[in-house]
Amino acid sequence: MSQSLLPEDYPANLLTVDEPEVSVVVPIYNEVESLPQLLEAIATTLKQSHLNYEIVCVDDGSRDGSAEWLRQEALKRADLRAVLLRRNYGQTAAMAAGFKHAIGRVIVTLDGDLQNDPADIPRLLAKLEEGYDLVSGWRKQRQDAALTRLLPSKIANWLISRVTGVVIHDYGCSLKAYRAEVVTDLNLYGELHRFLPVLAFIEGARIAEMPVLHHSRRFGQSKYGLGRTFRVLMDLLTIFFIKKFLTRPMHVFGLFGLLAIAAGVGLGLYLTFVKLVIGEPIGDRPLLILTVLLLTTGVQLFSFGLLAELSMRTYHESQGRPIYRVREVIGAGHVQRPRNGDKTVL
Repeated sequence: MSQSLLPEDYPANLLTVDEPEVSVVVPIYNEVESLPQLLEAIATTLKQSHLNYEIVCVDDGSRDGSAEWLRQEALKRADLRAVLLRRNYGQTAAMAAGFKHAIGRVIVTLDGDLQNDPADIPRLLAKLEEGYDLVSGWRKQRQDAALTRLLPSKIANWLISRVTGVVIHDYGCSLKAYRAEVVTDLNLYGELHRFLPVLAFIEGARIAEMPVLHHSRRFGQSKYGLGRTFRVLMDLLTIFFIKKFLTRPMHVFGLFGLLAIAAGVGLGLYLTFVKLVIGEPIGDRPLLILTVLLLTTGVQLFSFGLLAELSMRTYHESQGRPIYRVREVIGAGHVQRPRNGDKTVL
């Protein structure tokens, strides 16, 4: 296989490789009206770019017929793999399932609602070829409601950039291109899909951002709202801790623990001096209660730091466990049963 992501004179030459050069991962939740146009747009764009490709659609427990449509279409098309999850796990789990089942050397993600434009995919791939590991789309001219979508998004993007140190204008844009090795070892939970650039940065990825097209929603209603804000904030705190102390939790818990113990010991020596040298009673002094609290809290924080160190070592040394359960995988004229930890849960 060619070492280059794209042909040397891209897009003129046709790649002749057995496995797809590009995997397009699309999480689907109640988007049956959009699917025919979406798949046709993706296929047309990548065929015009002369790239071998596959489309991996992950149905996240849809109830509008999306899963059945994907099932039937995957049995007809050689370029489509449908991954059907047992229930609605959320976009993060759907993307994790898509990453697991994609086999291309480059993975492109986009939403299934036709708001992302597949025509931007070649531009992302060309940018990736400049030496980046991840290229994130920026919906510079975003076609969404100003008060309920644009304003919260701008605040969230500013906050995430400040807290994580990874400055990106549009963390919420699903249209991204990754080198496959970047996402292979990432374990996703909660709402962590929007923090993929930060997680990739932690692993040493080189990241770029470029403006992409954004269209108004044509079918159905948005699945996102202000109710996700609290979950995103909690995940932001998780990401901040991971970025700063993932491999050294003792540095934060142990530090605060030692400071508390030192302060408790200092106050204890002072109270001992007051009691034994000056001869004043200390039983009714608030400082005595504070001393006990500082010593107790310090020991607990230090112990928690040790436990966190053990947990992190277990995390890094053990194999990951999927956060989703696949019912079946259909594609290329055959049915694939769950494998590699995708167990059937009754």
